[in-house]
Amino acid sequence: MFAIFKKEVRSFFTAPIGYLIVGLFLLLNGLFLWVFRGNFNIFDYGFSDLGNFFLLTPWIFIFLVPAITMKSFSEERKLGTLELMLIKPISVWKIIWGKFWGTSTLCILSVVPTIIYVITISNLGILPGNYDLGVVLGSYFGLIFLIFAYISMGLFASTLSENQIVAFILGVFFCFVFFGGFDAFSTLFPGGENQLLVQKFGGRIHFESVARGILDSRDLIYFVSITLGFLYLTATRLNNLTS
Repeated sequence: MFAIFKKEVRSFFTAPIGYLIVGLFLLLNGLFLWVFRGNFNIFDYGFSDLGNFFLLTPWIFIFLVPAITMKSFSEERKLGTLELMLIKPISVWKIIWGKFWGTSTLCILSVVPTIIYVITISNLGILPGNYDLGVVLGSYFGLIFLIFAYISMGLFASTLSENQIVAFILGVFFCFVFFGGFDAFSTLFPGGENQLLVQKFGGRIHFESVARGILDSRDLIYFVSITLGFLYLTATRLNNLTS
């Protein structure tokens, strides 16, 4: 597993794709939060708060994570190296975990530089350092779990086609339905309780709960279940391809 993990990380940073993904993530966040006028602009928002960053980032990752994962298995299938990998004395799950943690490393590294936003927000307030550290930490914690869920969906999507573009589109679709689709679907139901019930099947309401600094075990179990569920589908798909 560790050999696959190193191979994944090395493949990102020996080619422009890793630097491009990190740079694009930071550029989009920087433009929307500090340059472009609008609802996400922190200066227009008028408060020393990173709430807009954590509202924007999940939507950016809906596109960036599938862009990272789309080649994970589709490229292996196209090049014919997947069969060679699977006949080696290594389990399917170790292959999946190696690719999962390799991709997670790149995504988390792209988030690390945003700590400078926390420092900036701290100094922009009327009283320096007057921000809720618990909410910020909870939001980062929730973002990491959300990334894990996105990655598991992207890996599954990459097993469905040898074409990386198709894998990317499927990954975006899965991530979008997971995060925002249930909110849209809930509007078809009458009554607030029915709508809330439908929304609880989606990731957005659970992410926002964690982002408020409330570490509810139900939210954590939800994200872990979604992640493991899609990784299981990935393993099942790989086993079917080689059977």
